[in-house]
Formats: sequence, structure tokens, C-alpha cells
Amino acid sequence: MRHTLDLRLATASWLVVAVLALAIALVSIPTTADARPGIRAAFFTVYPTAVGTRLDNLPSISGHCGVCHYRFTGGGERNPYGLAIQDTLNFFPNTDAGRQSAVRSVRNYDSDADGVISDTEILDHSVLYANTPTFPGLTAGNVSLVTNVNVNDILAYLTPTTGGDTTPPNVTVNAPNGAEAWNAGTSHAIQWFATDNTSVTSVDVYFRDGSAGARKQIGRGLPNGGSMTWWLPNTPTAAAKVRVVARDAYGNTGTDSSNAVFTIVQQPGGIVPTTLRDFDQPGTQPFGGGTFTQSADCAVCHGGFDPAVEPARNFKGSMMAQAGRDPIFFACVVIAEQDAPGAGDLCLRCHMSFGWMEGRSQPTDGSQMIASDRDGVSCDLCHRMVDPVHDTGVDPVEDLGVLALLTPSHTPTNYAGGQFVVDPDPRKRGPFTDAQALHPVLASEFHRSADFCGTCHDVSNPAFNRVSGADYAPGPLDAAPTSMLSTDIMPLERTYSEWKHSSYPTGVYAPEFAGNKPSGIVSTCQDCHMRDVLGKGCNDPAAPTRPDLPLHDMTGGNSWMPGIIGQMYPGETDPAALAAASARAVETLRKAATVELTYATEGDSFRAVATVTNKTGHKLPTGYPEGRRMWLQITAYDVNGQVVHQSGGYDAATGVLSMTPPPTVYETHLGISPALASAIGLPGGPSFHFALNDTIYKDNRIPPLGFTNAAFATFGGTPVDDEFPGPGPRYADGQNWDTPSFPLPATAVSVTSKLYYQTTSKDYVEFLRDENTTNSIGLDLHYLWTTNGRAAPVLMDADSVSLNVTGVAEGEGAPGAPRLAVLANPFSSSLSFRLELGRPTAVRVEIFDVNGRRVARREYGTLGGGAHRLTWDGRDVNGREVATGMFWARIHVGDRQMVRQVVRVK
Repeated sequence: MRHTLDLRLATASWLVVAVLALAIALVSIPTTADARPGIRAAFFTVYPTAVGTRLDNLPSISGHCGVCHYRFTGGGERNPYGLAIQDTLNFFPNTDAGRQSAVRSVRNYDSDADGVISDTEILDHSVLYANTPTFPGLTAGNVSLVTNVNVNDILAYLTPTTGGDTTPPNVTVNAPNGAEAWNAGTSHAIQWFATDNTSVTSVDVYFRDGSAGARKQIGRGLPNGGSMTWWLPNTPTAAAKVRVVARDAYGNTGTDSSNAVFTIVQQPGGIVPTTLRDFDQPGTQPFGGGTFTQSADCAVCHGGFDPAVEPARNFKGSMMAQAGRDPIFFACVVIAEQDAPGAGDLCLRCHMSFGWMEGRSQPTDGSQMIASDRDGVSCDLCHRMVDPVHDTGVDPVEDLGVLALLTPSHTPTNYAGGQFVVDPDPRKRGPFTDAQALHPVLASEFHRSADFCGTCHDVSNPAFNRVSGADYAPGPLDAAPTSMLSTDIMPLERTYSEWKHSSYPTGVYAPEFAGNKPSGIVSTCQDCHMRDVLGKGCNDPAAPTRPDLPLHDMTGGNSWMPGIIGQMYPGETDPAALAAASARAVETLRKAATVELTYATEGDSFRAVATVTNKTGHKLPTGYPEGRRMWLQITAYDVNGQVVHQSGGYDAATGVLSMTPPPTVYETHLGISPALASAIGLPGGPSFHFALNDTIYKDNRIPPLGFTNAAFATFGGTPVDDEFPGPGPRYADGQNWDTPSFPLPATAVSVTSKLYYQTTSKDYVEFLRDENTTNSIGLDLHYLWTTNGRAAPVLMDADSVSLNVTGVAEGEGAPGAPRLAVLANPFSSSLSFRLELGRPTAVRVEIFDVNGRRVARREYGTLGGGAHRLTWDGRDVNGREVATGMFWARIHVGDRQMVRQVVRVK
């Protein structure tokens, strides 16, 4: 999503929360936005010498709000100094002068009870003390409450002191201290004893799972309680050690490690004995991303003012915002962990990113995640993401510092697999260069590009390496993958690569997806899934009204799940936002494809021919093959209107799609190869066991415009369909449509074609129920499925035709020759022809202006015998509307040319 918030003049949501409490509770103000910048501005007006000091800016966060708030990005609980100002605000008018008076009124307070009044802490500037100015509301006793800042930046500036403390804390690790043997996936206590001549302000804990390699953080900013509960990762070793690091108020650190190595025993179970190392991926690692702000906090600024276009409401109805509440996700994680321990890490890092980065992804079944982790792919994740492949002069220079924090093995080299890199400092990135806010803002071109979306929309199983062609094989167990490139490992979903190897990166005319774009040209994921709208990005009255505000709906095709999530989490979700998201998904599906129905004679009967055209920038249907599918329902009627034939019939009462006669179903079937099946003791063939699948048995989804078989082969995306009669590939190069045909009985006089999409199938839901031997989520999901319409299919498009060829069109010569008719001439928007062929023939349409210049061309390839509809949308090769006037249409039918004069009117 090179995904955006309009940050201009938008104060961080944390500051908004604080001022709402200050302003609404104590004074009457015209708008919350008027008051947001007031307190901070008043403070530096009263104390101008504090500008530029650590009370104003810190290495880890500039323009912070830590003078009044424990959360340095603002909002939330106030420190004692902030509370003192709050208590005085109602005695002064809500003006700049009144707020300054409130700040002055507490100048002689000793808010934090450290023996020094506010004026001295703020103004002394090392006259009496060695370390002033210090924070007037913070001490060693409450610094553990501080968030969204590198605490080391402030530890020496809490309490004024006349001399510097250079004595580090004394630390002793008591457990594990050597010789223990602890099972992976279980919890144990890490115990320590830490003292200091002043006080221990915070404790960090690390472990190393071998004699070499970097230490991994497992605890951050802990109080000095002497113990923490540790869920052991599934990284078996006989040489593990724990290290405890304690800090005092002056930034001194003391450390101790286990006296001797201890053992982490491999987690038992699994059809395949994998470990977490098999699924280790590059990017920011747990505890490397700092702390995160919940989307509800962001909504204070970015919501509540224009439901149609504001970022907050549209986002909170999206499946991205609900990624950590999706019951299919939870049910799938269970099976993955049963099959291959550690595989759940692949799912958690994208669906519950905050919890994953804050260390709650152990064990990898997600059982230690908390309610706030369910926010899924949230605002603070996307707007702190950094381009892992730095583009000098384009990406913010600050990104280099973030990338430098990564080890070489954890530095991504491509956009895939949830390999996100996140700024540990709360600097918000977005696409607008003129964005202004009281929280740090960086303009990021990365947030405009499809590469951003590729981070989570090229998904692989890194346990299987590509051997050659479409063959994949397990890599060495208990070892990190040798490559995380989408070209080298087993594909689960390749939406980004499909887009990248289509016509879309250079631009495709698709006004139905383009929103406000005047050209109607779309080229990135954001152009379609975050279309441009007219509106403000935040509720600040001074924020600009943008014609290119990205709508934060990220809508795909899942219209069923929002309603399910609303039922499961009624107190956490917004029913109206979810309902609106469901409606948008239906609308998107109806734009995603077209169906044109024609027919051909076949003996004494007919054959229906349906042309299904993919209008999206990726395969259709797209995404992870979790039972989602698209199919054609062909229904023929006799003269009495009775159904005499149906293919693709669906029983809503049971969720069963009829396979008799065989319907055309567009879907992906992954599965287990015979060789792997023999090794692991499971049946070979198509399978929903995504953590074990090493083979693509079927993928007949319709490619996007500009598809070529050679390009798609590079990333494992070549269409596969054993049922395709051939010869040649399933889809020819450049083919973004499919033309299945269906024999009809002689009694048929009319036929309809309906294209349906279904989020998930009966087979998949029952698999998740029946294979789960761990908990009840599979049963729960099945109940929700049966009581909520069984993921009822959505009608995407339809067409119908009467099987009567009399009086169709003007003759074109000898019997059996092609016949052509212009369906409306003059025409206004689009021009349509009806072409009837006696046999399969190559067809091409060209449009020329009155000067003989070719303005448009479309290759239809080889069309079968029967009637076909040919169209021209009235635009030239560059996607521009042509003017009114006369044109010549030349239709090439094999070696024949049929020319018609047409007139466009407005």
C-alpha cells in the first residue's frame, strides 16, 4: 500500500487524547483542533531557553510531548507535571495567553517530589546542577511508565544532580544458570537480582541459542522485579545462555549472564519436525520496532469528521484492520502448528504484527497474544515502515539509520513474505511532501509504490526450496532458509509478482478503479485498493482538502468475513464500518470481471461460449488459496422457460457446488507430491495443509493484462490445469480472458451465464474443523459458517443470449461467410458489433479517424464459431476519449476485412 494518512497539521492521536481530557473536562473550546498545539506551544513560550534542549528534542524523537506525558508521542496518562498544569487550566481562558498563564502557575511546584521546583529543573541550565534542564515530571521512580522513546536518551535527565553517578548496577542471573533442560514451547521464569547505589530504572533481557550469533531480545524496559516469564522459542540448542542488562537513572548499565549453558529441547509433535529456524525471515525482529500506537488512538485525529472518506472509519472496516480477528486465520494457524511446529510464525508476523514485534509470538500458536494485538495490520505499522532496499535521494535519509540496526542476515533484499522493516522511533511516513504535524513526519515515496504492498502480498513457505521449474523440495530441517526471494521458495500467494509482471506497472486504463484520477490510468496497488477521493485526511480545520486523498479502505473481495468478525468481537468493532466494508467488497467484485455470452451451432443444437475477462492487475480470483474460488453458472431454458440444463449449480442450503455436469471453476489447489507424501505418511495430491504443500496441482485463475508464461514462470506463477484440453499453455501470452464452452440440449432456446465468487468453500471449512486436534476454533468457525449463509457466493457479472440466429445481421457474401452488424450507429460512449463466425477464426478490430490514422486496436485472438460481441470503448491507444465525428472500423476476420463507417456523437 504505499498507504497514506494526510498528516498535515494533524497532531498525533496521543496528544489529541490528552488535550481532549484537558479541554473538554475543564474549558469550553470551539474545536479540539484549536487546543491541541496550545499546551506545548505555551510551555516553550514561557521557557524559550528550553527550545532545542532535551525537553524539546531527543535523538530518538524530535518535537516530543514528554514534558507532560509518559507517552512521548503525546496522549495517555500525564506525568505529575502534566497533571499539575491540567489542574490549573480551568482557572484561565482558553487562549494562548491563558495557557501560558497555566504553565507559569506551576513554576514553583515540585511536581515530581525530587526536591527541586519546576523553574529550577527547566531553567537552571547547569548553573547549580550538572545535568539540567531535567524533566520536571519524571524521576527514577516513574520512568518505567515512559513509552515511545529510547529511555536511554532521558535517564541522565530525570532528577537534578550536582555530580554524575558512574557506578553501574550490580546484576546476578539466578536462573537459568546452567545445566537446565527446558522444553521449547513451555514457559519458565528467568530470575535475577539487580541493585544500584541510586536505583535500577529498567531491565532488558536477551538470550543466545548458541555460542555464535547475535543475542535476541526477549524482554524490554522491565521493572526490576527480579523475574520474568519466558516462553521458550522452538530453537533447540545445548548451548543457550540468558543475559540480563540493568540501567540506573544516570544511564549506567550492569550485566550478567548465565554461568553456564543450558539446553532448549525441541518442541515435540508435528508431522514434520520443523523448528522456528525453518521459518526465520529477514526484517525487523521482535523487540526491534519500539512500541506501537493503537489504531483507536490514531482515529482521534483521523476520524470522526467525514465517514465517507476519512482514513479511520474506512480502515477499521477493512480486513487489514481485522486481520487479527479473522477466525479462518486462527483455525489455519492451529493446523499449521500441528503439521509443522513454528510455521505459525509466518501467519502471526503479518496478521498480528504488533504482538509479533513486541515478543508475544512465542509460542507460535498465538496463545500469548493480547486483545490489542488483534488490531492486525494497523496504522502505526504501515506508517512506520521503511523501504528495505534504500533508494538514495528518494527514500528519507533517516531510513539508513533504521536499516543499520538490522544484521546482514535480517536485511531484506526484496518485497515479500512479511519482511517489514519498522522504524523503532515513532516517525510517521506518508506520501505527501507538505504534511505537517506535531508528531514527527517523513515524506516517503515507498508509501506510494506497489513495492510497499509486496511486503505482505507475496507469501511463501520458506521450508521448501525451488529445485527446478515448478518443483519444490524441503530444505534442511532446523536451518534458516538459504533464500527468501519469491523466485526461490514455495509460493502460497503471489499477488505482488503477478502485478509486477503484468501491464499495470506502466499504466492501464481502468476508470472503474481509478477514483479521482482524471486520466483513468491505474498502475499501483494503491490506485485500485486506495483510490483517490476528495477530502481531508484529518479533523484539523487547517488541513487541506485534497483531490488525491487515498481512501483507506483497502477493499478486496471478502464480503462475508466482516459480518462474522462483528459477531465475534462486538465490543471491539464498529458494525457500521464493517457493513460498509462488506458492501464495498461486493462492489469491487462486480468491477473485477466481465462475462460475455455467445453461442455456436453444434449439430442440431448449440454450444454456449462464455468469455470471462479479468479486469484486475493480478490473477482472478486472487490471494491465498483458502478455499476461495470463482465459477460460471450456465443455465439453459426451453420455450416454456423451464430449466433444461445447468452447469455450476450451487445449493445455498448445504454450500455444495454441483460437479455434474463439470462446471468451470477458477481456483488454486496446492498439495503434497508423491515423494513427500511417502516420506511423511500422508496421501499425495491436492491438500489444504499449507505448511506441508510442495506442489501446485491446479491454478487456472485468469491472468492479468500483459501476462506472459515466461515471466510468470520466474516466480512459480505459471497457470496449471490438467483438465485443460490444450494444446499449448493454459493461457496464451497476453490472454487475460478465458472462453469455456458448454454443450446445450436441442430444446434450449435461451441461456444465461453468471459469474460467482465465494470467499471460502465448504471443503475448506470442514477441513479446518476435522483436522483440528488442538482446540475448538475449527468447530467454532464451522458453526459461524453454517449460521451465516455458508459464505454465500457473490454475483460478479452476468449475460444472456437467445438461441435464435434469424435476422441477426447483414450478409457478408457467400453462405458460411462471417456476418457483421453494428449494434448502434451513431454511438455515444462505446461502439458494439455483433460478429457471427461459421468456424474458429482469428479476429482483430482497428479504428481509424477520417485522416486514416489508426486510433485504436484490439486483438481478440481466435474466436470460435458462433456469435460474438466486439466492442470499442471510444478511447485511443493512450486511454484518451476521442472526439465526436466520423471513424472507420476495420474488422479483420482471418484473411477477410470488413469495414464499417461509424459516427460518434455526444
